[in-house]
Amino acid sequence: MANTEHLPIFKRAYDLCLYLDQVVRGFPRYHKYGLGADLRDCARTVLRLVVRANSRRERVETLLELRETVEELKVLLRLACDAKAFAKVSSFEHAVTLAVDIARQNEGWLRSQQARPGDGERQAAASPAGDGAMNAPPP
Repeated sequence: MANTEHLPIFKRAYDLCLYLDQVVRGFPRYHKYGLGADLRDCARTVLRLVVRANSRRERVETLLELRETVEELKVLLRLACDAKAFAKVSSFEHAVTLAVDIARQNEGWLRSQQARPGDGERQAAASPAGDGAMNAPPP
């Protein structure tokens, strides 16, 4: 299994898990065991997907799943805020900032993975005369 601790996205996802674990403790009982549990589970899923994406050779599918899960997490955070589950608005703001940062890093990682397979094709397409253009003497 590949080492993930050096990845900034892993660090953010780990921080988010720890932060939500602490914040959910302060949720009212009505929200702690429903919405709070969903938030913690979703954050842990994000962390698992980061680890899974880093350990696989073909990452695109896992990164797309990570994108969906982060979006679900952002919706849950918004729902918790609107339901007044957070004791302070600043708690919501910090959690959503971490989630947005994870989403941004995931998009960059996804773009870099999607660009890899097409690199050779783009170079061949950029050459007007095809493969022989590099070997042909200048006119």
